[in-house]
Amino acid sequence: MALLLPPDRPAPAAAALLLRALRGEEVPRPPVWFMRQAGRSLPEYRELRRGRRMLDLCGTPELAAEVTLQPVRRHGVDAAILFSDIVVPLEAVGIDVEIRPGVGPVIATPVQTRADLARLREPEPDTDLAALAAAVRLSCDGLGETPLIGFAGAPFTLASYLVEGGPSKAQARTRALMLAEPGVWAELLERLAAIAAAAIETQVRAGAQAVQVFDSWVGSLSAEQYDRHVLPAMQLLLQRIAALDVPVIVFGLGTGHLLERLAATGARAVGVDWRTPLPEAAARLGPAVTLQGNLDPAACLAPWEVCERHARAVLDSAPARGYVFNLGHGVQPQTDPGILTQLAAYVRERHA
Repeated sequence: MALLLPPDRPAPAAAALLLRALRGEEVPRPPVWFMRQAGRSLPEYRELRRGRRMLDLCGTPELAAEVTLQPVRRHGVDAAILFSDIVVPLEAVGIDVEIRPGVGPVIATPVQTRADLARLREPEPDTDLAALAAAVRLSCDGLGETPLIGFAGAPFTLASYLVEGGPSKAQARTRALMLAEPGVWAELLERLAAIAAAAIETQVRAGAQAVQVFDSWVGSLSAEQYDRHVLPAMQLLLQRIAALDVPVIVFGLGTGHLLERLAATGARAVGVDWRTPLPEAAARLGPAVTLQGNLDPAACLAPWEVCERHARAVLDSAPARGYVFNLGHGVQPQTDPGILTQLAAYVRERHA
């Protein structure tokens, strides 16, 4: 299918806003983009998705690029994030995974023993990840000067799906394996770090200019558990991709008690959810770490006056430099796209 270019392609100086902010440089205003902006709430996405499996949509480069561009056209955000899913690299290496509507990723045969680890080989970029690379290239062609953010799932969050067999709020089986079989656990996370690194390398070499590592469920761990059982694999992942020389954002939900640990991975930026005030995060992490966040996504379900009030409070509390405006988690599917368009415009125009 033919890709439609954004109607108002930003000038080069504006286009670099996200990358400059992520590197801690002084910028005229905070850049704005939204986690899960590619799809979710957009009617044009739902029309494209109708009758298609999620993984088929992700695996068709022309369609994945089209969805990637949709929120940039509609909302005028300062960056696109590739339309894909954190389990795409797992499927690429032969894991039997299905994304069920209203449920999420479901693994046909969960990982339970050391023998199961043999299924987790490192992807071959030219074959296993060819569709992913093609989607990035097509997206970059359509975006022009607007930067593309690539992404991957963090080892812990990927492990939680593999061990639980699907989404879990408590990750009890995952934590049980971590505590009972530390050797198996360490090898599992090392293999997942290699898979995530290969996916990130593929996206950056195809044109992505920044990356985000999603560790959505790691907030279920204590700080001590993170230090012992997760941080080594995260540092391995960040070390593996360091030579790519692109800004890396690490985000986890409910990780207010882990902020220092997320920064210790080597990430240039840390995503902050709505539970932790930005001034507190800035005081704890210091000026060397860029902050991203942290409007409560629920504010976008409220009338515009309410959303604007909460967005103003976030912006008023944000650091003067080294800051990216975003939600404290992903866009909710029932969000009115018009609210997001207004919100992006509000952030852009507030410093005009």
